[in-house]
Amino acid sequence: MEILHTCLNVADADRTADWYVDQLGFERSWEFTTADGDTRNVYVADDAGVEFQLSDTDGEEPSDDGDRYDHVAVGVDDVDAAFEAIDHHGVVKEPGDQPEAGARTAFVKDPDGHAVELIEPL
Repeated sequence: MEILHTCLNVADADRTADWYVDQLGFERSWEFTTADGDTRNVYVADDAGVEFQLSDTDGEEPSDDGDRYDHVAVGVDDVDAAFEAIDHHGVVKEPGDQPEAGARTAFVKDPDGHAVELIEPL
């Protein structure tokens, strides 16, 4: 397993991506919009390839009480097998294909309730 990205909820994905690029030297790596068209996700990567997923909240300012952080993503060889084997503390989303992201994913909770996304490339 490896950490792939951390997702941050942001009011304007382009503005925030530009900040990471201009101020910290990150590079835009890719982006996608969810199938329902509700959420645009822009990714920026550091020199080692670790990414932030900037999830656009359509102009809404994330508040200070925790909705700025969304989840941490972990790469796995087989999402279904990992989902069944992990001693998790709650299911956020059952395994399913996300063709727009080119991945099969599932979400579980860690012992403190943080969301962890399991990702297997399609």
